[in-house]
Amino acid sequence: MAIFMEEQTVIGKIRLGISACLLGEKVRYDGGHKLDRFITETLGRYVEFKPVCPEVECGLGIPREAMRLVGEIDHPRLQTIRSKIDYTQQMLTWAMNRVKELEADNLHGFIFKSNSPSSGMERVKVYDDKGIPVKKGVGLFARTFMEHFPLLPVEDEGRLHDPKLRENFIEAIFTFKRWRDTLAGGYNVRKLVDFHTRHKLLILSHSQAHYRQMGRLVAHGREQPVEALYSRYQQLLLESLRLKTTVKKHLNVLYHLLGYFKKELSGDEKQELLEIINHYQRGDVPLIVPLTLINHYVRKYQQPYLKEQYYLHPHPVELHLRF
Repeated sequence: MAIFMEEQTVIGKIRLGISACLLGEKVRYDGGHKLDRFITETLGRYVEFKPVCPEVECGLGIPREAMRLVGEIDHPRLQTIRSKIDYTQQMLTWAMNRVKELEADNLHGFIFKSNSPSSGMERVKVYDDKGIPVKKGVGLFARTFMEHFPLLPVEDEGRLHDPKLRENFIEAIFTFKRWRDTLAGGYNVRKLVDFHTRHKLLILSHSQAHYRQMGRLVAHGREQPVEALYSRYQQLLLESLRLKTTVKKHLNVLYHLLGYFKKELSGDEKQELLEIINHYQRGDVPLIVPLTLINHYVRKYQQPYLKEQYYLHPHPVELHLRF
């Protein structure tokens, strides 16, 4: 089992853009940092980071006066708090050039600094003309990045403390890395069919609608130019990965998996698995519990199709996910 899992998940370094302060770089306005040890010590074992500090890279010093977003929610200005100096255009001009440079890094995702007026991806405070904040803003660089790379997996370090959001992001970046590895070998329909076959149940756990749409696309793959086929498939893949998994979606996949053992499982084995799935449905045990038993049956009964399913091993077990 351990050998199989390693072959499934260790796929080379994933390239992530990241707010530089999260790596411990002392680039914040007060000369400090916001080192995140899960990111650097745990996730960092599998990731090559590409640090970005918008304020420093656009020409501001360390230390510097603190800034905040002011004005309209959708089009805020970046302004220093005390002296009211406006750095909006300086930041936006730099940001538009920087995202074009990042194209060359072929990133698999980005981790932003939460609540930052430049890098916060959501719920950033925007102050009105009376100085009253509303937590509905997006940092100027983060907005530019997400508009330029609309389907790339993104998160902030605050949201990564939520186990389910952490799992969703990590699953997305590992899947996208496998997709990029597939692209690196050139385009052909056979390779696409193989990738899709191995990821069917993982896609189903995110979106039944995308699962069906992607299945039809692959089934008729030879009816269109291969470049267009790959482009459309990538769009649907990344769209599906942005949709969060839920207990209900996982239950659908678990019962789907159970169907592959109709002839093999004894009555007691089937009853045990159904009971554990029920415990998961009620929230008594995490997802890893029924999946561990299913993986045992995959190995015991030599299910060749399920052995290839990334849903059962989407990322390294050392990341302690599958809640």
